[in-house]
Amino acid sequence: MSEFLDALETRDTAAREAALMAALPRQVAHAQANAPALARILAGVDAAAITSREALARLPVTRKHELLDLQRASRASDPFGGFAAIRRGAAMRRAYASPGPIYEPEGMAADWWRCARALYAAGFREGDLVHNAFSYHMTPGAFIMESGAFAIGCTVFPAGVGQTEQQLQAIAELRPTAYTGTPSFLRILVEKAQESGTDIGSLKKALTGGEALPPTLRDWFAGHGLAVYQSYATADLGLIAYETAAREGLVVDEGVILEIVRPGTGEPVAPGEVGEVVVTALNPDYPLVRFGTGDLSAVLPGPCPTGRTNMRIRGWLGRADQTTKIRGMFVHPSQVADIVRRFPEVQRARLVVSGEMANDVMTLRVEAGTQAQGLRERIAEAIRDVTKLRGEVEVLAPGSLPNDGKVIEDARSYK
Repeated sequence: MSEFLDALETRDTAAREAALMAALPRQVAHAQANAPALARILAGVDAAAITSREALARLPVTRKHELLDLQRASRASDPFGGFAAIRRGAAMRRAYASPGPIYEPEGMAADWWRCARALYAAGFREGDLVHNAFSYHMTPGAFIMESGAFAIGCTVFPAGVGQTEQQLQAIAELRPTAYTGTPSFLRILVEKAQESGTDIGSLKKALTGGEALPPTLRDWFAGHGLAVYQSYATADLGLIAYETAAREGLVVDEGVILEIVRPGTGEPVAPGEVGEVVVTALNPDYPLVRFGTGDLSAVLPGPCPTGRTNMRIRGWLGRADQTTKIRGMFVHPSQVADIVRRFPEVQRARLVVSGEMANDVMTLRVEAGTQAQGLRERIAEAIRDVTKLRGEVEVLAPGSLPNDGKVIEDARSYK
């Protein structure tokens, strides 16, 4: 059985680059013709001339917060903000809502998110039963993994999130061989299984996403008999990059063109320099051109030791903006503002994310002139309502928070 999903992974680098640059002008022209927002963003661009990375770098970058703003401005006429090239009906299988809210379409193609490549590199094979613990509620995470698993020939148990005891029972009785979900929830399952004496030893491999996978946590899983790999995907772009058995960074997916640019600009950085990940997806249904993810990374020199020849990146190195992923969900500065607006007594606020080994702790620190009865509890309820996550609340005296413009502070340890 081949170590690779297909021959694309081991192409000559020059042949791959030629194929990508041949597809690029067609994708730009397609976006201009079928996605109204991109027609405006790319107005005046000669698509036929966009045949190199240098030409691509001259096009504007659209960042996630801009996508959110454009969607909000066109809710009545088009909830996708003019970025989708397909419409509801036979061409669109599902529509999703990610925190913001940002709405994303899914087309009808098999493995529309291209996740099979990451699963295959993680050792998933035909006949595996996959315990899929990503949420099936509103967001596409579960379906990204599920569609890739189907493409390989796996069977999927749609576990979703929560209900730990029932999930452990299902693992013990169904005997799945593989797991998909966040690394933090997998750790919870392993620890709870040890505490309860539940046999989940059938699980041997995992592909995680939604959170960073620190080396310490990966080694912890290995000590419990689990080979855990990480993937880098977004609801907007699908798979961007994936880990291989070499454990040296992440290999870029074959269906995207990836750039590393200086944060806040569209200017590519020097090889090896840390910058923002900008992606052009060769997806006809959702033809995002130079989409700024807000994630920081850097290019790793040389090919992957496994024989895969595509570009590699170092993995997730933080955020270029203050939008932060917590327990697999993005939290935006605008959501913190939405919480604060509900409480006139709150003057300023800062959301602090702390913890290590995928144990995220979210604390909203607020300045309030008065500490009305039940204020902390009401703010905690608002956090759950707005972000869909649980968080602690600290009420501070006015003037306690630093005057540095930060709304979200990521103080987590990734060692």
